[in-house]
Amino acid sequence: MKILVCISHVPDTTSKINFTDNNTKFDTNGVQFVINPNDEFGLTRAMWFKEKQGATVDVINVGGPETEPTLRKALAIGADTAIRVNTPAADGFQVAKELAKVAGDGGYDLIIAGRESIDYNGGMVPGMLAAMLKANFVNTCINLEVEGNEAKAVREIDGGKENVTASLPLVIGAQKGLVEEKDLRIPNMRGIMQARQKPLNVVEPANAEAQTAAEKFEKPAPRGNVKLIDPDNLDELINLLHNEAKVI
Repeated sequence: MKILVCISHVPDTTSKINFTDNNTKFDTNGVQFVINPNDEFGLTRAMWFKEKQGATVDVINVGGPETEPTLRKALAIGADTAIRVNTPAADGFQVAKELAKVAGDGGYDLIIAGRESIDYNGGMVPGMLAAMLKANFVNTCINLEVEGNEAKAVREIDGGKENVTASLPLVIGAQKGLVEEKDLRIPNMRGIMQARQKPLNVVEPANAEAQTAAEKFEKPAPRGNVKLIDPDNLDELINLLHNEAKVI
């Protein structure tokens, strides 16, 4: 089985976020970037298929040279080959189009993408990629087994779970639950050293055009002042909740 895992290069959730050029551009200064968490769940599941069923695993990213450390981390975790499409990620449609070009030429059986990235939270790429490839698609996937040409998946739905079967080729939108958090892998020294020798191929883009553009960013409003009430002063707490906060 040949697997392609789509990797987004996203800011660490602990990073302090700022914007430049009148709040129209994201300021990357001092920001640490990581593998998108939803993609990391997918990559870990791909490693399971590699170890249990002998699958080959490629990872791919749409982005500039600054994303290569993230791809190298994926290689250190155990992926065989990395591919970087040499163009900045502009929007979901453009990213899906660039991924579809590589995936279509690569003859992949299974394509794993995170259901959304934690920076823009668009949640568009996996579905559009499946449509462009005319492949089956399972979103919000929390379990996946593959035997021969058939996949059995479990996806999260409102109020429950749904069991589905699909034939390959298949695109899934991975998320927390596809593997347990305790099973996520931290690259060891041997993996890091091996990653330096693994191929990281840079391919030129298909020049897909973005369909959307961010006009301006705005930070959430700062938290208001907090009043601390003595735990024994319940009358004052009730008074403030009733007359000031007006929540009771």
